[in-house]
Amino acid sequence: MAKRFAEHGAVIIDADQLARAAVAPGTDALAHIADIFGPEVIAEDGSLNRARLGAIVFDNPAALSVLNKVVHPAVRLLSTAAIADAERADPDVVIVYDVPLLVEASVGHPFDLIVVVHADADTRVQRMIELRGMAEADARSRINAQAADVDRLAVADVVIDSMGSLEHTIDQVDRLWDERLRGLRSTHSDAGVGGAP
Repeated sequence: MAKRFAEHGAVIIDADQLARAAVAPGTDALAHIADIFGPEVIAEDGSLNRARLGAIVFDNPAALSVLNKVVHPAVRLLSTAAIADAERADPDVVIVYDVPLLVEASVGHPFDLIVVVHADADTRVQRMIELRGMAEADARSRINAQAADVDRLAVADVVIDSMGSLEHTIDQVDRLWDERLRGLRSTHSDAGVGGAP
């Protein structure tokens, strides 16, 4: 999805990349996570042991909430800076902020358009198994830790149906670009894109 928007000329800001940067070795957020969850969530090389942390938080809503209160503000600072940099480079740019957990993160940016990429839970689980090599139980645990579909769809200005083929999904992105985003280049637009695998 984001790649297709980039092919149309949008600047993509990837929340997952920002989340990794926010907890890189030496960051305050990583130190805070280690203080809260213990030194075992830090790998030997000083990086975050994501698998170990995931095992702690994905079946524990209270622990996940604590983690989010550390990570989300750090990501918000980085995303604000990235958006400002993109706007300085090209005031007419269309910025797509690719945020898988748009609802959960309470992103707070003033988007001109919120696009939700939607597939049902079973499809998302199957894709996580096939594309990421996850065990089904782990995939379902992650899905269950996310906002409910009804909450994600409620924030959408546009819903892209990703239940079908990749070509069908790309056709919807192309239509959205042609009908709603292409003309916004002269007035500047930020689109928040939330979705699932």
